Amino acid sequence: MTDESIPFWKLTAAGNDFVCFDNRDGRFDRLIVDTAAGGHFARTVCRRNYGVGADGVIFACLPETPDTADFGASHFESDGSPCELCGNGSACFTRFVIDEGFVPDRDIRFLTPAGVVRGRRAGGQYIRVCIPSPEDHKLGMQLDLGNAQLDCDYVVTGVPHVVTYVDDLASTDVANLGFALRHHEAFRPRGVNANFVQVLGEGEIAVRTFEFGVEGETLSCGTGSAAAAILATLRFGWDGGIRSHEKPVLIHSRSGEILRVYFIADGQQVTEACLETVVRRIMHGRLNKEFAAGALATADADR
Repeated sequence: MTDESIPFWKLTAAGNDFVCFDNRDGRFDRLIVDTAAGGHFARTVCRRNYGVGADGVIFACLPETPDTADFGASHFESDGSPCELCGNGSACFTRFVIDEGFVPDRDIRFLTPAGVVRGRRAGGQYIRVCIPSPEDHKLGMQLDLGNAQLDCDYVVTGVPHVVTYVDDLASTDVANLGFALRHHEAFRPRGVNANFVQVLGEGEIAVRTFEFGVEGETLSCGTGSAAAAILATLRFGWDGGIRSHEKPVLIHSRSGEILRVYFIADGQQVTEACLETVVRRIMHGRLNKEFAAGALATADADR
């Protein structure tokens, strides 16, 4: 494989961009099993200015249990770490496998380390993905950052997220506050994604996210949008159809795109969480032989 160029597809969901690879023939199995090698490959491909540039890499695999899922999806962050689930990545993956004809244009199911995700087109450029039910939510966590005391909420939407509420999102120091929350002792050893939320009205919020794995702010975060929508609804007691999956919470992302989050909230129990996000195809190309060989080299190459 190192003597060949490698086809890739790049897509973006509300500014959160991913490079997708077809692994239905198992050609990338070594990278998925050997996460050090897979991490090196992802870092090389995702490195902006020197690679394709992206927030993550996703491999489309044949499912281990075809009766459970149509595909397996293996996702690596841009820092090379494996990821259990990515909402916008799942939306890109859904459009990728449908557009390329890997599966008929219908509802699809794909298996991630976080569980089975369902995806489909939702009209226009929107893709809908329904993620495993959120877990372990906690409201009113008091977190000491040394120079600040924050009142936060927490939930796992496939991956862990903490949400804090601000009056002015534009002036919020996401880089420093996000880094402090991401590494806070309350979330060790895994760490957490840090979301900053400004409430614009009932059922409408603006969100900025500091993502682990990327280790910085991204233009959008799907699981972070879902977490923020769910936690804001529980904290502020919103209803009006929001809690019964009839009406979405609208999420204004840093990219300028508006995401839509639906769910069912029965008291404090949340199920049927679905995200709708705008997905665009950016390019389809091939990694040239020299670059591909370097990306597929041993993990020690970039240490």
